[in-house]
This record gives sequence, structure tokens and C-alpha cells, in this order.
Amino acid sequence: MRPHSTPITRPTPAERVRSILHAAHSMTVISDGRHSEVRRVGGTDATGHIHLHAPADGTPAPPHARLPIRLELTDIAPTAVRDRLRARVTLTGLLTAPYSDEAPRSTCMEFGQALLEDGSGRHFVTPDELGAAVPDPLARSEADMLTHLVDSHRELVPLLVRLARPQPERGLLRAVPLAMDRYGVTLRLEYPTTHSDVRLPFARPIADLDQAGSRIRGLLAAARRASHHNRLLA
Repeated sequence: MRPHSTPITRPTPAERVRSILHAAHSMTVISDGRHSEVRRVGGTDATGHIHLHAPADGTPAPPHARLPIRLELTDIAPTAVRDRLRARVTLTGLLTAPYSDEAPRSTCMEFGQALLEDGSGRHFVTPDELGAAVPDPLARSEADMLTHLVDSHRELVPLLVRLARPQPERGLLRAVPLAMDRYGVTLRLEYPTTHSDVRLPFARPIADLDQAGSRIRGLLAAARRASHHNRLLA
């Protein structure tokens, strides 16, 4: 449980994993020496045909009836930033029957653990942590919202940079929205030879998708009130 006295400005590793699974367009399934590429079909996420459940209680199944399985997913930024790979997720577990991507029903997978690898390091997520996490309400709409911001309201991005703390270094070439979740927006600041990310938290976390517009307008209003003026972007 997060301390109530600590402001929440970003999702936990478990929340990120849950959201990536919820919005996944594709994944790689590795089991019994086979690699299967699974893509989103019928409007469901790519993991929709694999049912995760906690390790079974009681007497374990015979070893020969349990086949290791690994799911690999990548989280790619929807905007044209440098280094678009935002995260990798690997889930490991066991099956009681060989995996088939042509099975008519959902495959039951006994979930062992998840590994999230991103710019902040490696984070292991347990079954209990993943079970307690909920998908971000923006997970499936984030790509459309970020590309709309870049394509239709590009002039607002330099305004958001006014909220960056610490202020951008000299030589900034451009700022591009990298990510958005219920807690805030992340901008990627690109320089001639490097880049860095800055987090712009919302005043309050988003509870449902309908609140996204008002939270963005809140950031823009705060940026207009900012005491300093960003002169680094044209």
C-alpha cells in the first residue's frame, strides 16, 4: 500500500504491467521450444486468449503435466521519439497442456511472476501484486490521444515544457509527448546527442477516460501561469 502522505505521480510496476497487458496489440508466446506470434484480433487485446491464474494450492500437479511458458511483450511509444521502446514485459508460468495458438478456448496459464524492464531498471511483480493492480483507464486510448496532441495541437507542447523541473538545458531541439497515464504526462526532451524524460503530474489522478481532457487543460493552465518563460523552443 502506498503511503497517503506521499503524492502519487506515476504508476507502480504492477500497474504498468497490467496496463501493458490490457492494451497489448501483440506478444510472443514461448513454450515447449516453439515461438508463436500472437496479434490482437476481434477488438480484444493480444493476451485475451490466455487466462492467468495464481499458483494452485494443495498438491502440485505431476512434473510431466506442467510445461513452462513465457510471454514477451514490448511497450512502444506511439509518437516519433528517439528510442521508442518504453518497456519490456516478460511473464513466466506453467501450463497443464501444450500451448496452441489455434485453440478455440482460452489457454489457462498458472502465473509465476512478471518482469518489467524500463528506463528505471528491472522490476519483478508477484501474482498478488498483479492481481491487486487495475489497468490504467487511458491504456487503450493513450496512443490516439498522444498522436492527436502531436498532429493537431503541436503548438501546445512547448507550453507544457514550461512545467519541466528542472528546467531544460540549453540546446534543446524539441520536446515530444512520450507517455500519458492516469497520473500525468511524460515528455521526452531531445538534445543533439542525448535525451531525457520529464514527468508532468496531474493535479489528481484520472478515474475514467472522460476526465483526461480536463486534466490536460489543467496542465496547460498551470503552464501559462508559470513564472518562467521557455525560450528554448521555437
